[in-house]
Amino acid sequence: MSKPRLDPVSEQAIDWMVRLRAGTPTEAMQARFNAWLNKDPAHALAWTRLQERVGGSFNTVRNLDRRLPGQSEHARQLLLQPQSSRRDALRVIAGLGLLGGGLWLGARSPLGDSLLADLHTGRGQRQDFNLADGSRLSLNADSAVNLQFDDQQRLVILRHGELIIQVAADPRRPLRVRTAQGEIRALGTRFLVAQEPEASRVVVLEHSVEASLFNGTRRNLQEGESALLYAGRIDSVNGDQRYRADWLSGRLNVLDEPLEQVIAALRPYSRGFVRVSPEVRNLRVQGVFPLNDPARTLAALAETLPIRVDHYSPWLTLIRAKTDRE
Repeated sequence: MSKPRLDPVSEQAIDWMVRLRAGTPTEAMQARFNAWLNKDPAHALAWTRLQERVGGSFNTVRNLDRRLPGQSEHARQLLLQPQSSRRDALRVIAGLGLLGGGLWLGARSPLGDSLLADLHTGRGQRQDFNLADGSRLSLNADSAVNLQFDDQQRLVILRHGELIIQVAADPRRPLRVRTAQGEIRALGTRFLVAQEPEASRVVVLEHSVEASLFNGTRRNLQEGESALLYAGRIDSVNGDQRYRADWLSGRLNVLDEPLEQVIAALRPYSRGFVRVSPEVRNLRVQGVFPLNDPARTLAALAETLPIRVDHYSPWLTLIRAKTDRE
């Protein structure tokens, strides 16, 4: 996926913002800036918009911080530090949706999340990453994370999607995975975390983890156990959920799940928009399906369930109930 391009005048405005914030501007630099500003009305307009959106719109950053705590200060520091480059500034501004026009991505959009993320995968892409501490991170398709690793902490922020991490032991810096609802803390272990619309799913593949919410609620999970983290509670999930890690091998393993959740797992691998009609969303599904061939999976579902799958173009698929005559 190609990233949206920024117009040259806006790029120049960001360049000037970085230079002027790098320290006390000299008279010569101020004169060059004034000359650029007065050269063309478009320059003054771009500068005014940038100042309004960066200087006065940290409400957007604070909104992001409420969803993913810890991000607002990181964004401020990156925008204001003297050694910032245009690339650093653009990375923050574009990801936070502050530039308007074609780059008004919004802090809540998956594309905006991916632009701002340290590591991300595209549609239909799974990827493994070796982290600096020796941990091994795997991202499912259409996923994005930020990393905050230093002498004091190891923090992985899941912006959207799903990950599996094999944690390298470091008792001084327990590794944490942060989601919209809370954190999962581990020493040496392997576990899965998925960001779902209203909750975070945690599955312990090896050893144990501690799951916590931002309100202080905590729960220890042992190998094979799973939980859903909501804003105000942690719900245990019955049964061994380790089969959910089968996406590492390109398989979608389904054990009595509603059709709506099965389609949600296929969307990161499917082109276009896939809509499931309300009357069939709760049909129960069981089986093992190929993730890398969503069309084949949909065809298999249509053979075993009372549904029809209609492809109106490569970009639109509708799933609905079969009629009595079908």
